[in-house]
Amino acid sequence: MHVDTHPLSKDFPEMSEALQRLRQTDAGFSRLIESYEVLDKRICRVEGGTENMDDLQLSALKQERVVMKDDIARQLRKAFGNARTG
Repeated sequence: MHVDTHPLSKDFPEMSEALQRLRQTDAGFSRLIESYEVLDKRICRVEGGTENMDDLQLSALKQERVVMKDDIARQLRKAFGNARTG
């Protein structure tokens, strides 16, 4: 089964340039984005059946992804104003 990832460019299409700019200029933000992408890919592997994990662990990973995405949105709003982010 193919499972789609949750790329940030789809979640924040109106902030794609700001996302890229902040990623290039803020090392902490860049690390957060990299961590998000690694986590998102892992969740997709589990959901796709290529990596095994029980439902409770998967649920915890999904919650962690939500928290990371909220943090990303917060940092984008702080850096670039109150444009819609999410």
